[in-house]
Amino acid sequence: MAERMRKVVAIDGRGRISVEREPVPAPRPGQVLIEVKASLISPGTELGGVARRRQSPTEGPPRAFGYGNAGVVIGQGEGCGDIPAGTRVACMGGGYAQHASSACVPRNMAVPMPEGVSFEHAAFSCLAATALNAIRRAELQLGENVAVVGLGPVGQLACQWARLSGCHVMAIDRLPMRLKRALEAGVHRAVNAQEENAVEAAKAFTRGYGLDAAVMAFGGDGTEAFKMLVQMMKLAPDTHRMGRVVNVGGARIEHAFAAALGNLDVRSAARTGPGYHDEAWEHGKDYPPVFVPWTTRRNIEECLRFMAEGGIRIEPLITHRTPIDEAPEACERLIQRPNEALGVVLIP
Repeated sequence: MAERMRKVVAIDGRGRISVEREPVPAPRPGQVLIEVKASLISPGTELGGVARRRQSPTEGPPRAFGYGNAGVVIGQGEGCGDIPAGTRVACMGGGYAQHASSACVPRNMAVPMPEGVSFEHAAFSCLAATALNAIRRAELQLGENVAVVGLGPVGQLACQWARLSGCHVMAIDRLPMRLKRALEAGVHRAVNAQEENAVEAAKAFTRGYGLDAAVMAFGGDGTEAFKMLVQMMKLAPDTHRMGRVVNVGGARIEHAFAAALGNLDVRSAARTGPGYHDEAWEHGKDYPPVFVPWTTRRNIEECLRFMAEGGIRIEPLITHRTPIDEAPEACERLIQRPNEALGVVLIP
C-alpha cells in the first residue's frame, strides 16, 4: 500500500518558504490526527524574523511551521477514544497545528468547535486566546479607557476583547488598512500615528481623564511607543502616571523606572494562558480548575463561544483566503506589503 502523504508549508535557513510533501504523521498517545480545513498565518511570530534570516542566511533544510489551524479528526492516538472521527476542532501549538493538509495535535489543544463557527474563523482561535490572555492581564473594568498599539491579528482581537469588557477602546497603528479593519470590527477610535498626534487624540478621546490601560501588540523596538503611552496614561496630582501597560507582542522597551515612570504597572502577557508548553498538560493532564480556571484550553473554548455568539468578529480581519499551494506567495504578501494583507487563511 502506498504511503499516505501530506502537504506542509516550510521555511529553510535562508528564509525561503516552500510547500513540501512528506508522510502523514501517526498520532502519539494523547494526540489526534486531523484533516486540516484552514490555517492562519501569524504575520508577527511566524514571519517577523524572515527578513533578518534572509540578511544573514544559514544552511538548513525546510522545516514545517504554523501554530493555528482547524479541521476534522480522522484518527486518534492512545487515550483519545472519546474524541471520535468527524469531530470538528480548533487547534493550536507550535510544531503541532501546522500549515499542512493534515496534522497531529495534543488533545488539550484540539478544542471541539460549536455549530455556526467556520473553519476559517476557528483558525484564529490561537491568536484570539493570546489576545484574551493579554486582556485578562490588563484587569480591565467597565468604563475604562484603553489603547491598543499595533493592529496585527492579536492587536485587532485585543481591541475586540477590550470592547466586550465594557471599555472605551482606541486603536493605534501606522497602516491605514489595519485602522480601517479595526473600525469595521467595532473599535471606538482609530488613530494613524504617522498623521495625527496620538497623545492629543488620547486626551480628547478620554475626555481629559487619561488612559487606564494599554496593550502593546507588536514586536521589535517598542521604546518610542511605550514613551507615547506613558504620556497618555492617567496623571495624579503629584505628577505620577498611573495605569497598566501590557506587552503581548514581545517588544523590547528601554525606560527608567521609579520616579521616571511613576506608579505605572508594566506587565507581560505570555502566549495563550497556562498549560501551553507543558507537555503533560497538552496531552491530557489538567490543573485544578479552582486554582487555575483560565487554562489555554478554556480560553480557546471562550474564543469559540464568543465567535459563535457574534461577540468576536473574525470576518473583518480576513483579507485573503489562499490555497495551500500558493502559501509562499501569501507569505511574501504579508512580508512585503503589510498594508494589503492582515488575516491570511490557507485552505488545504
